[in-house]
Amino acid sequence: MPQVFHRSLNSVGKILLIGLPLSFAGTALGLAAFYRSGYATGMNEVIEQPVPFSHKHHVGELGIDCRYCHNSVESAGYAGMPATKVCMNCHQQIWTGAELLEPVRESYKYDKPIVWTKVYNVPQYTYFNHSIHVGKGVGCVECHGQVDEMPLLFQAKTLLMEWCIKCHREPDSHLRPIGEVTSMTWKPSDVTLNPHTGEKYPTDPAELAKQLKTNHGIRDAMALTSCSICHR
Repeated sequence: MPQVFHRSLNSVGKILLIGLPLSFAGTALGLAAFYRSGYATGMNEVIEQPVPFSHKHHVGELGIDCRYCHNSVESAGYAGMPATKVCMNCHQQIWTGAELLEPVRESYKYDKPIVWTKVYNVPQYTYFNHSIHVGKGVGCVECHGQVDEMPLLFQAKTLLMEWCIKCHREPDSHLRPIGEVTSMTWKPSDVTLNPHTGEKYPTDPAELAKQLKTNHGIRDAMALTSCSICHR
């Protein structure tokens, strides 16, 4: 019986047999990398604002507490943005003629709020509440990064579902005493009093995490990873 296919097609078959799976695998890896990249998530992207506000200057150099501007972070789902009057509490006295602050002065003069552009955006189908995280001892730095080192604010984390779930499964290492939530420099070795006992917290990270988890009433991983926690 004559040969139907030329012998050279054997090589083509081998190439296809090996190349197609590798091609599919490479495509999958490429898509996964893109999905987690800053281009897709917005991570590390500096968003242009009406006024180039420097957290590095205000938080890192002047030591202004997060709650001075974001005054609803302890009581509401939204951290809140400062009214122009908050800015002018200082800038009626300093940098009064700076061109950089002209939008702030205009806002104050005509009682028209500054329209800031959100940097952190979660999907509309996702529920996030700042106050519950602050109330449970999750530091601002855990989600927002070292804002005290950011001349211009950018999204420090991916905000992907997998990132949220990882913390909800293992919250221990992300906890700190309530009074240290807004600190950018706190570490477990810092001496802090336990308000429940009046004694010093343990400096060993594992022991501290265990105690904080109990004191703050952190629920178990099964409850924290329930779909209804974030999707309501």
